[in-house]
Amino acid sequence: MAVVAVWKCDRDGAMFDNKKDAEEHDKMLELAANITALIERNVEGVSEEACEEIGLMLAKRRDVLAKACKGKPEALLEEEQSDEQADSENVTPLAANQ
Repeated sequence: MAVVAVWKCDRDGAMFDNKKDAEEHDKMLELAANITALIERNVEGVSEEACEEIGLMLAKRRDVLAKACKGKPEALLEEEQSDEQADSENVTPLAANQ
């Protein structure tokens, strides 16, 4: 029986094959939490669930959002690879069993 090292993200329990991907995922979740808090403090009438969804969506698209803020707003409208598909490429099958 082989031993396989995996890294687990404390925030959501996702498991990764390597430390770099796990740390990147954790940073994305931290950014999402901070965006969520920002929205909750500054926008009235938005549910907590909606704030979390918006925060997660913006955090997942941070690179495109940064490009748009630097003068390329059309970048937000360009078609992207599905976030769920991109995430599933990095998450180990073990995470799906939880």
